[in-house]
Amino acid sequence: MNKSQLVSSIAKQSGLSLKDSNAALNAFLETVKDTLAKGDSISLVGFGTFLVRDRAARVGRNPRTKEEVKIPAVKVPAFKAGKPFKDKVNG
Repeated sequence: MNKSQLVSSIAKQSGLSLKDSNAALNAFLETVKDTLAKGDSISLVGFGTFLVRDRAARVGRNPRTKEEVKIPAVKVPAFKAGKPFKDKVNG
């Protein structure tokens, strides 16, 4: 499913227009990005949690030259699905 299909599905299920559904989805996505950029998390009971995880610095290897490369520590966005969501996916 791509974004336009998601917007259509939201419009169908909510009774909103396509324009309003698109605006709501965009607002949700921007809110998630802004919140995670601040280092906070978003918990939606029954769905899951959007959070930021720290990935430690490590040493990698260039496969072509076999030279060691230092990979710096970074923060990465993550999603942890809630139990009801996992149960629905698993049937």
